[in-house]
Amino acid sequence: MRKLLVDAARTLVPPKDDRHGPLPPLMLVLTVVTGLIDAVSYLALGRVFVANMTGNVVFLGFALAGAPGLSVTASIVSMVSFLVGALTGGRLGTRFAVHRGRLLGTTTAVQALLVAGTVIAVAVAHGEVSSPVRYTLIVLLGLAMGMQNAVARRLGVPDLTTTVLTLTLTGLAADSGAAGGATPRPGRRILSVVAMFLGALAGALLLAHAELLHILLLALVLLVATSATALRLSAATPAWTRPPA
Repeated sequence: MRKLLVDAARTLVPPKDDRHGPLPPLMLVLTVVTGLIDAVSYLALGRVFVANMTGNVVFLGFALAGAPGLSVTASIVSMVSFLVGALTGGRLGTRFAVHRGRLLGTTTAVQALLVAGTVIAVAVAHGEVSSPVRYTLIVLLGLAMGMQNAVARRLGVPDLTTTVLTLTLTGLAADSGAAGGATPRPGRRILSVVAMFLGALAGALLLAHAELLHILLLALVLLVATSATALRLSAATPAWTRPPA
C-alpha cells in the first residue's frame, strides 16, 4: 500500500528530478478529457465512440450485422476522423520530436480549437443534436482524440496513454504480487483508471442534469489549461522536454 501511495503522489506532484517532469499530471488531465468526450459520443451522439476505437470497431461489426441502435455510417466516420487526427498528431510529433513540452502544448491547443468548433456547433443549434450537428461533433471530436492518442504515444510516458486502459488494467493484474510480479508504477496505473472513470462519470452526470454544451465547455477549459501549462513550464527547455531514451 505504501508503494502505491508514494507512486500516486509522485505522479500527481512529480519530483524535480523526474525525467518526465510535469507530463504525468498533465496526461491525467487529458485522460479525464477522454472520459468526458466518450460520454458525449456514446450517450449524446448515438452509441458511437470517438476515442475508444476498439469499442468502435466492435460497434461497426454489430451494426453491419443489423444490431438495433447502431450506425455503420457513424462508426466509419468516427474511425476515419480518428485516423486523420492520428496522422496529424504523428506529423506534429515529427515536427516537435526534440521538445515534448512544445509537442504537448501545440497539440492540446489544436485540440482546443476543434472542441471550440463543437461548442459553436451546439450553441448555434441551441443544443439540438440534429444529424448535421451529430456528424460535425463526431468528426471534430474524432480528429481531436486521434491527435491526442498519437501524441501521447510519442511522448512516451509509461502507463499514461490517455485513451486506452486495457493494457493498464492488464498490467495491474499480471504484474501484481499475486502473479509473482513487482507491479511497477501501481499508483500511476490506478490514477489513470480513476481519471478516465471520473471523466466518464462527470460527463454522464452533466448530460443527465445539465446540457451537452456544458460538457464540451468543460473539456475545452481543461485542454486550454493543459496547453498553457505545458508551454509555460517548458519555455526554458528543461531536461524533461527531451524525448525519453
